[in-house]
Amino acid sequence: MNLILLGPPGAGKGTQAKMLIKRYGIPQISTGDILRAAVKEQTPMGVKAKAFMDAGALVPDEVVVGIVEERLQQQDCRGGYILDGFPRTVAQADSLSRTLQKNESDIDHVLALTVRSEELLSRITGRRTCRSCGAGYHLLFDPPKSPETCTECGGELYQRDDDREETIRRRLDVYQEQTAPLISYYAERNLLKTVDGMGEMAVIQANLVQIIESSRG
Repeated sequence: MNLILLGPPGAGKGTQAKMLIKRYGIPQISTGDILRAAVKEQTPMGVKAKAFMDAGALVPDEVVVGIVEERLQQQDCRGGYILDGFPRTVAQADSLSRTLQKNESDIDHVLALTVRSEELLSRITGRRTCRSCGAGYHLLFDPPKSPETCTECGGELYQRDDDREETIRRRLDVYQEQTAPLISYYAERNLLKTVDGMGEMAVIQANLVQIIESSRG
């Protein structure tokens, strides 16, 4: 069971991935995590990636795809995996497809969470973090007792730069430009399933599970 999770920042991909991991016992593959791990472990692709990073350059697609390939060949991926945050572009999707074909594998489902832009802004800009202990809150969904004070330690709460509206709007623009085209890309290949990302987490999870189970006989 090989899955790709798609959706804009704030759509809830990370939360849903964790629930799927617990249910099916398959790993979540995040490109940021495996890139750092490959560099640390000095895998062949990790060494290549580090050379670009040390030079202050972006790691090219072929190296990123190579790192993903290294990770998918590990033992814990034999029963399946969830790709989260990859592919980000159609070019990466093409490279991934060629890599999987070479290894006689394929993607079973591409699950896309859809959420309105204003809801995404509300979800992300409501986040607050404690400067002292790092505890996280949300002013609407998981509020502290005081809007400016950490319930756990009494430290000051602040809004990270990544959670400010202007930053979020830029990230959403990048998503629309680079990643949203994957929706039609995978729809044309009859792999795409869209799921309403609004509402209760348990309901969204149930809808994802229904899609997955429907193809497992």
